[in-house]
Amino acid sequence: MSRYRNLSLFLVLAAVWGSAFMAINAGLAYFPPVLFAALRYDVAGVVVLTYAAYVVDDPIPRGRDEWKLVAVGAVLLIAAYHAFLFIGQTDPEVTSAVASVTVGLSPVLTTVFARAFLPSERLTLLGVVGLLVGLAGAGVLAAPDPANLTAGGTVAKFLVFLAAAAFALGSVLTRALDVGMEIETMEAWSMLFGAAIMHAIAFGLGESMAEVVWTTDALLALGYLAVFASGLGYLIYFDLLDRLGPIEINLVSYVAPVFAALSGWLVLDEGLTPNTIAGFLLICCGFLLVKRAAIRDELRRRGVVA
Repeated sequence: MSRYRNLSLFLVLAAVWGSAFMAINAGLAYFPPVLFAALRYDVAGVVVLTYAAYVVDDPIPRGRDEWKLVAVGAVLLIAAYHAFLFIGQTDPEVTSAVASVTVGLSPVLTTVFARAFLPSERLTLLGVVGLLVGLAGAGVLAAPDPANLTAGGTVAKFLVFLAAAAFALGSVLTRALDVGMEIETMEAWSMLFGAAIMHAIAFGLGESMAEVVWTTDALLALGYLAVFASGLGYLIYFDLLDRLGPIEINLVSYVAPVFAALSGWLVLDEGLTPNTIAGFLLICCGFLLVKRAAIRDELRRRGVVA
């Protein structure tokens, strides 16, 4: 049953994070980028800390090791990832397609960092092939213009790459520094400190609350990102990180574009193109290669194969 539970949570996470792209695009029309990310985690941190106080006996980190874990989450998974990503996406040369392909490198980067910090998490050669096939699927799904990948916006594109690298490294270090800390506590304090770091960055960039345009759409975008994409999303993410390891859980960056495309079709009437179908099929093939052992074991258990 744990496999079905993990799969269900994985799909929920992919759906929440994939559909968040619509909310981000909507919100950037009303908020400066880094301040937008900081406000998102102000709200999310308070919500998750309130939840942690209800479900955890001691919702405050204790000792150097637990605070070190919080620091990794705050600096890499929250502040660095979102600051680099949001700033990079403000450049007109960095389209959503270019950004999604670049962020899709996270599972590949995770395998690189895992070789240094988590030798037991290394993939086989066929598993690496599966990762690359999945990355190709994400690229086909996004259908980037090859001219846009090389023309202009070099610094901005590099910032998006740094976002993917920060998230990959944070995932690996979080796993390596596992100290048995409650997920809710780690998530809440990482969000709050990550938000504080981003507020400092926003101040340094000259962003201010005076630039925010408060509308119903702005509040809906902020609320969705804070409560669902951040609060619920990271609770699921850290739970699956502990169960699956950083390489497998970061495959969510391959599946999220599927839900981004589907949500765009349902909500924005963007239509499903042949690229969408082809990309989805490649992503499925990548999953089959990476998870072939688990799939084979499950089929054997059910007597489907010998």
